[in-house]
Amino acid sequence: MNIQIFDTTLRDGIQGANVSYSVEDKLNILRSLDKFGIGYIEAGTPFSNPKEQRFFELAVQRRMRHARLVAFGSTHRRGMTAENDEACLALLSAETPAVTIFGKSWDFHAQEVLGVSNAENLEMIENTVSFFKSRGREVFFDAEHFFDGYKNNPGYAVDTLIAAQRAGADKIILCDTCGGCFPDEIHTILSAVAKKLNRPVGVHFHNDVGCADANALMAVKAGADLIQGTFIGIGERCGNTNLSSVIPSLQLKLGHHCIPEENLPNLTRTANRIAEITNIIPDSSLPYIGRNAFAHKGGMHVDGVLKNPTTFEHISPDTVGNSRHFLVSEVSGRSAAVNILHKLGSNVSRTSEETSLLINALKQKENNGYQFESAAASVELLALKALGEYKPTFSLIHYNTSGRMPVTDGENSATALLKIRVGDSVEVTGAEGDGPVNALDMALRRALEVFYPRLKNVRLSDYKVRVMNPGAATAANVRVLIDSTDGITSWTTVGVSTDIIEASWLALVDSMEYYLLINTQTEDSAAEEMFFENDHSHS
Repeated sequence: MNIQIFDTTLRDGIQGANVSYSVEDKLNILRSLDKFGIGYIEAGTPFSNPKEQRFFELAVQRRMRHARLVAFGSTHRRGMTAENDEACLALLSAETPAVTIFGKSWDFHAQEVLGVSNAENLEMIENTVSFFKSRGREVFFDAEHFFDGYKNNPGYAVDTLIAAQRAGADKIILCDTCGGCFPDEIHTILSAVAKKLNRPVGVHFHNDVGCADANALMAVKAGADLIQGTFIGIGERCGNTNLSSVIPSLQLKLGHHCIPEENLPNLTRTANRIAEITNIIPDSSLPYIGRNAFAHKGGMHVDGVLKNPTTFEHISPDTVGNSRHFLVSEVSGRSAAVNILHKLGSNVSRTSEETSLLINALKQKENNGYQFESAAASVELLALKALGEYKPTFSLIHYNTSGRMPVTDGENSATALLKIRVGDSVEVTGAEGDGPVNALDMALRRALEVFYPRLKNVRLSDYKVRVMNPGAATAANVRVLIDSTDGITSWTTVGVSTDIIEASWLALVDSMEYYLLINTQTEDSAAEEMFFENDHSHS
């Protein structure tokens, strides 16, 4: 069955905590979703503010490859008609090929929130849908609070759907707006409601009890043929149906068609790009696209996957653009070490000297407080050293950091002075930053970019510190984990010392060297550029 995917990242997703997009951000996400193959993209409310108005002015000029642009609005206000309601007229003036009209399907909301009678609410729904249909728009009717409304007054909840259907709504969307329903409820209610309508329905779920993804899959089993959701599941409160999980489940597991098959390997890349624009770090344990979705740590698991991946993987990671990796730790054994060496192009065996060198280096580091299961990039650098193929990209001569307090508004709190050597050249650089680590990071980048300009693509995306032996008070070892990204991929490095600045420095050095020595991104960058190019001919 063809399942239409209706993305609402740019409308419902933006209601999530700490999510805010500029006009350019929204255009970039729109472009990414369209190229991935999403069928409908609900992009916001055109008249809500000048930024949204400007976005729609630019967005409607784009020639879309796969998607239809959708603007979002409500039924007309009480005591009016759609023809004289400024909000409806503004929605119409956005000139999108499709619109979403939301209306109350719970009589409690109609009476208490809108202050209208049940009959008046039905008239508002029918009149508004009819208005937009008569102007040539494809109309989605979002039945807000439908499932709660149905449980309280099933007859009236269905009446709201019939009103929208009578007015010509192209698709009726059943919404679990409070996000409190369970999969069995969804299946029972949707199965009953579908028999009362003369067209298939779509669904919109929030994740307040952690069931949004399961509810979407159950809705399809009950007959729904359109799923609304957001990438990475962002959205108000606990978020929405996570399309980056639901799309592969529908297409790979249940055999439905959601997006062009050849685009599915771009799933992880698309999700990461949207996360980057949104300025969030995706949960490493997200299904399909998470960094740990195909990560193996236990020795028996690693050995099994190396013999046959289906022993511990439900799909091949490359079908969704992810990759398998093995977490090196005290429980992972020689198989994981050999796999890392193979990843770097070596054909060593479990008994090779290089394998023993890597394992011994890991054990020594772990004995000093290192932990590598979340810092695969640092492990690969150790593997390169075990193979005898490590060539330092630079060497430190010295650095000096200083901080000052108090700091007035707008001022940086620390400075760093750095002197490094690259080949026969010496570079001296200084920088100010928000704290000594930030200043040191900026100074190092500034110095290295003289020799390695592509480091301009790299930035620190997360920074974590853990005290290893709290009983030692201020003399305790600290472990620093740094997440870095070039906007396409991300990697994690680790440093340990009794000095937090030195621990940070060690992690920073590994981050830069990993990018320069291992994560060359030649083929991947070319593919990324082809997939996400800014195609001005479509604007």
